[in-house]
Amino acid sequence: MASLEQYRAKRDFRKTAEPAGKLSRSGKKAAGIFVIHKHAATRLHYDLRLEHDGVLWSWAVTRGPSLDPHEKRLAVHVEDHPIDYAPFEGTIPKGEYGGGSVIVWDEGKWVPEGDPAKAMKKGHIGFELEGHKLHGRWHLVRLKPRSGEKRDNWLLIKSDDAAARPGEDILKQEPKSVKSGLTIEEVGEGKTAKGAKPKVWHSNKPAAAGKARAGPAKRLEFIEPQLATLEKDAPSGDDWLHEVKFDGYRMQAQIAGSEMRLLTRAGLDWTSKFDGPVTAALAGLKCRDAIIDGEIIVLADSGVSSFALLQADLSARRADRFVYYAFDLMRLDGKDLRREPLVERKQALAELLGEQPPDSELRFSDHFHEPGKVMLQHVCRMGLEGVVSKRADAPYRSGRGLSWVKSKCTLRQEFVIGGYLPSDKTGRGLRSLLVGYHEGGKLHYAGRVGTGFSGKMAADLKKRLDGLTAKTSPFSAAVPKGKGLVWVEPDLVGEVEFRSWTSDRIIRHASFQGLREDKPAEEVVQEKPSKAAGKGAAEAKAAPNAASAKTSVKLSHPEKLLWPDEKVSKQDLLDHYALVWPRMEQFVVNRPLSLVRAPDGIGGQRFFQKHASPGMSDKIARMKDPTDGEEILYIKDFDGIAALVQYGVVEVHIWGCTIDALEKPDQIIFDLDPDEGVDVKAVREAALDIRGKLDELSLANLVKTSGGKGYHVLVPLKPSADWDEVKDFAHDFARALEQASPDRYTATLSKKARTGRIFVDYLRNGRGSTTVAPYSSRAKKGATVSMPVTWPELEKGLAPNAFPLGDSTTLDQLKKADPWKDFFKLGKPLQRG
Repeated sequence: MASLEQYRAKRDFRKTAEPAGKLSRSGKKAAGIFVIHKHAATRLHYDLRLEHDGVLWSWAVTRGPSLDPHEKRLAVHVEDHPIDYAPFEGTIPKGEYGGGSVIVWDEGKWVPEGDPAKAMKKGHIGFELEGHKLHGRWHLVRLKPRSGEKRDNWLLIKSDDAAARPGEDILKQEPKSVKSGLTIEEVGEGKTAKGAKPKVWHSNKPAAAGKARAGPAKRLEFIEPQLATLEKDAPSGDDWLHEVKFDGYRMQAQIAGSEMRLLTRAGLDWTSKFDGPVTAALAGLKCRDAIIDGEIIVLADSGVSSFALLQADLSARRADRFVYYAFDLMRLDGKDLRREPLVERKQALAELLGEQPPDSELRFSDHFHEPGKVMLQHVCRMGLEGVVSKRADAPYRSGRGLSWVKSKCTLRQEFVIGGYLPSDKTGRGLRSLLVGYHEGGKLHYAGRVGTGFSGKMAADLKKRLDGLTAKTSPFSAAVPKGKGLVWVEPDLVGEVEFRSWTSDRIIRHASFQGLREDKPAEEVVQEKPSKAAGKGAAEAKAAPNAASAKTSVKLSHPEKLLWPDEKVSKQDLLDHYALVWPRMEQFVVNRPLSLVRAPDGIGGQRFFQKHASPGMSDKIARMKDPTDGEEILYIKDFDGIAALVQYGVVEVHIWGCTIDALEKPDQIIFDLDPDEGVDVKAVREAALDIRGKLDELSLANLVKTSGGKGYHVLVPLKPSADWDEVKDFAHDFARALEQASPDRYTATLSKKARTGRIFVDYLRNGRGSTTVAPYSSRAKKGATVSMPVTWPELEKGLAPNAFPLGDSTTLDQLKKADPWKDFFKLGKPLQRG
């Protein structure tokens, strides 16, 4: 039975700010909150707390949690804590129980495996964490007590899953609070926000006539902002509104009674930074309370927002040029508007702002109904940053989603500064910055930024960086060295404009725009256009759901990235197969399969599997091969391919026959495999050459991209010839090509024979040999698909890797008529002679 008696008995609540708390009436839920407090008491440790039965079960983890499955951390079971202890952050007075500083190091949701009370009694609790820093499966295992030992000792162990990070130290990489962004030391010094004094409400101007706002009102809760997903093109359609993308600081304006404040996208109070005409105008709005979403900018003489000028004005503490563009309204006069459609929220916002003079410091961000493409072209010609497109009927949803889409005129994003090269010119300070972004718990190097600094900016920035110097590189891999290179702690974030990314993910022609102190360094990742780039985001997202394929197979860890660089997950792959299933089904159902598996993603171990293995889903069917007794794998329906995705299959390969006619192939495959350096144009010409010769033999022929370097030309057959006959035909055909053009083709497998030529791979036509299935994904960079296409499309220059999984190019291709719909109807018996 849960109780807080022991917790209360240890504390004097007249002296400590910890909550006295009470038992929650939430009941025994199957899941609940978790929190990890970092606690600098007599000895630094981490307190793991799991919600159950109205309290927080608690363990003191002496060395903190580890993402390494081989690390077993001692966790001492201590008294239950109240639920309202979860957000506690501050300093417990010395002399009191647990005296010392406390921060919320991580928090989120925990999901136990089975009944947690029974697991607690048994001494083994398995669970999943969904936090900011900790994810995946974990175990708490009780140790047998030694003779005379009074402590209830357990071990906290990370499961070896996709969230495991052997060899990494999450405690060192992520030392700060997820609640305030502060370190344990800063909380001990009495700070309440990074580099700032304690937060206070700020009033700039008495309330104007209108709805009563006498005196301070109850503080409003911070609303996490809605964020836009980057896409290559602005979406089209009447259901989208398009706004100019501003180049400034995103600010949430909160008005309550006679007071107002401005909060950054991370919830930090920056009211004092913008104190002046903007804060006065907001404080004068006629309302009881309001929460407004907008952006503070400074306009250059050209009328275009300039982040550099904004930075300069902040540095000089100049407030007369700030302009607040308001574009959304989440609350007004006590009513939460977030569920209302965007058009209605904007109408209410326009009415709240009223008529403002053209040069006002408070302005309504108007929207446009022109096609997205036209709008983007227009703003780019004007020298603006880009367009933010929003679904007119969508509610306000915190976090990043597809109902807001941003498309940019130039590439631009935030980067973490990890080092710098000093200038050899007197007075300049900096030659270049070394920048990076976070991925997989590491800071990846993204290149150098050597332009965009004014003399004063460079000097000021160097001064700040010199206060963060470090002995070692913060980047996960070696970076090009330079004279005088200085490493720094990766705390500062800079906005950078650049021309392009290289294939090694290094930025080119980069220009520094200014520091972004509104965004925590740990949130900086590489921005990529979504896989729905170029289409209406809602249309792209809905496409898989439009398919008829449904499955009873449940993916474990659907968010697991099978293609980490491309951010393609298990769920993304299953969505792709749901979309293409009506076309793919005839090529993979009831057909012997071989599988390429990559359980840890394509960057990890990969292996080829032809036969069944223990633990394989019963949705993946088996049959005995009559020639050798080995088990052949095949699938019967969409559940089967869903089971393959769950099993980590990244390529599906097929025999050229069905399970009902194992000895009678129903297709011939010519796989064009070019040597390194052979131009793709030559490979296309080879495919067209094969088509011409097959036409002369009156054999139907179709083509698909391989998803790699070449193309596949297939001939459908009416099953009549056996494997030897089909393979002999394919071999003779390949040899004839080689003899006609020995400088272009080879029918010999060896690499030596292939030098500078294209190998016409006929070996795919032997019994038990396989080729990648139409519409299958490939375990290659780019997460490409082997896509059936038409000959005219090939003639126009279609690349072998033209169709990335989920990309707009792929979605467009699938909207066209199915070029292989009648594949097997075209087949004729193979006749030799």
